[in-house]
Amino acid sequence: MHFTSPKDSTPLPHIPDDLTLPQFFLDFNHPARPVRPPGVPWLIEDQTARPISFEEICLRTSSLANAFSLKWNIVENDAVCVFSPNHVDYPVCLWAIHRLGAIVTPANPGYSADELLHQLQTTKAALLLVYADFLPTALSAAKLAGLGEDRIVVIEPSAASPFNGKHETLSKLVAYGSSKPQNFVERKLRPGEAKTKVAFYSFSSGTTGKPKAVVIPHYAFIANILQKATHFGISDPSMKKKHMNPGDVAVAVLPFYHIYGLVVVLHYMLFAGLSLVVIPKFDFTKFLESVVRHKITHLFLVPPQIVLLCKHPAVKNYNLSHVKLCISGAAPLSGELMSSVRKVLPNATIGQGYGMTETCTTVSILGGSQKMGTVGSAGQILPGTIARVVRPDGTLCKEGEQGELVVTGPSMALGYLNNEAATKESFIDGWVRTGDEVIIRNSEVFVVDRLKEIIKVKGFQVAPAELEGHLLLHKAVADACVVGIPDEYSGEVPLAFIVLREDALKRIAKNPREGDQLKADLKKRIKSLAGGVVFIDAVPKNPSGKILRRVLRDKARQNYASQPRAKL
Repeated sequence: MHFTSPKDSTPLPHIPDDLTLPQFFLDFNHPARPVRPPGVPWLIEDQTARPISFEEICLRTSSLANAFSLKWNIVENDAVCVFSPNHVDYPVCLWAIHRLGAIVTPANPGYSADELLHQLQTTKAALLLVYADFLPTALSAAKLAGLGEDRIVVIEPSAASPFNGKHETLSKLVAYGSSKPQNFVERKLRPGEAKTKVAFYSFSSGTTGKPKAVVIPHYAFIANILQKATHFGISDPSMKKKHMNPGDVAVAVLPFYHIYGLVVVLHYMLFAGLSLVVIPKFDFTKFLESVVRHKITHLFLVPPQIVLLCKHPAVKNYNLSHVKLCISGAAPLSGELMSSVRKVLPNATIGQGYGMTETCTTVSILGGSQKMGTVGSAGQILPGTIARVVRPDGTLCKEGEQGELVVTGPSMALGYLNNEAATKESFIDGWVRTGDEVIIRNSEVFVVDRLKEIIKVKGFQVAPAELEGHLLLHKAVADACVVGIPDEYSGEVPLAFIVLREDALKRIAKNPREGDQLKADLKKRIKSLAGGVVFIDAVPKNPSGKILRRVLRDKARQNYASQPRAKL
């Protein structure tokens, strides 16, 4: 059985197949794009509140592209790595690279030199753009990759940055490029060429192994933006109450190097006519201050940030009544947490979305006309996307049956760079195997868990995310991760790693027996926790908020699987 959007009778608008991303955003006025009111900036710098206009972005983009061409002869299909946190010049860097027909590979600024080296070598990057604070890591990785120091560009050095003045800076390059005649001819793509013309080498999250470079063409990126525009009806005059309107203000705190921040936040919000408040680093209390100071109406978050909204004592000091929409993505959000965040954001529509790097993000998201998302749902399937739910034997599930989600549509990536085996495993005849266990009802996707993370207890499947949602409701629990450990009788049993709140830690420090009582209480609350409860300092996560469950699973199987259950 195939599953489609409830809006599938509404045809998608024309998806240009001969445009690059900057051509689509800066040179072309698509009819699905709402009109941005005069004076509404594209970007707002968080710390200074400096507004950045369309005209400024266009000028800086063309000037930077010219400088890249003049200084390094960056040409078609060269890869350029952007190693930076969120910055108001981040889209300028991306679109300047694309103006030259080159390919962007965004890198996590939290990477070690070895991790960055893997990305530089995999993509054969010809140039490295780095935020000044991360220059030492960039220099180490570049040296090992054989990339000369003269091919490192510093994004805005500050007085506190370890910057030695030897490298070109973004501002100097923009000034240089604007002072010289244009040195390149931007190519117009042939009809259909955008479907294969590569825009990004975006690295997968690596929750189950080393990150792989996902090859994303310009067409897939543009298609997903227009799918969301159709889904939310942003230019539909018949929709009186829209989730987003030109002039609204969205937060850009999710990292732009990650597919969620790159597509949903940076590109789709700009297309929809919203202003983006660009926040380089997530600090919860400062984040709350920014939401209030800029009157931010739209929050795009991940579950760990939702947990903070529900549990952090500082929240009560801020009036968040102006927030209109809150979307959670990148990992499942339990129904209990969804209900809790409604109390914190009393006037906001709350919902979830689901997507992957391999699907150029959004597969499903909160319905365009839904006041509140269905509890436990990752949203409605986007128009133009077709989904299957597949049993282990390869047969198709009916509605309401559980199996692996497999999807196709206009936004699918092309595969993995230089990794034929992984490509053949995940990309099959235009369909993408997601590796996620789901149920689909009424065109809504309910994510059970990653297939590789499902715990098999006496032959029954137990979803760690569901147990974690229940655990997070306990007043003493700040965070949780559940993994399976081997058991002779049951095959596997769930073990919970728990991060305690400060007040609970203080009570246990005074009276260690309180810790034993709390473990007993948690096991009583969730009777399936036969593997026990372990207190830890922090749950390891990747930058998008996904739990690195394999880290704790390996630790559990090494340290706890052979211990008597009573000691846990």
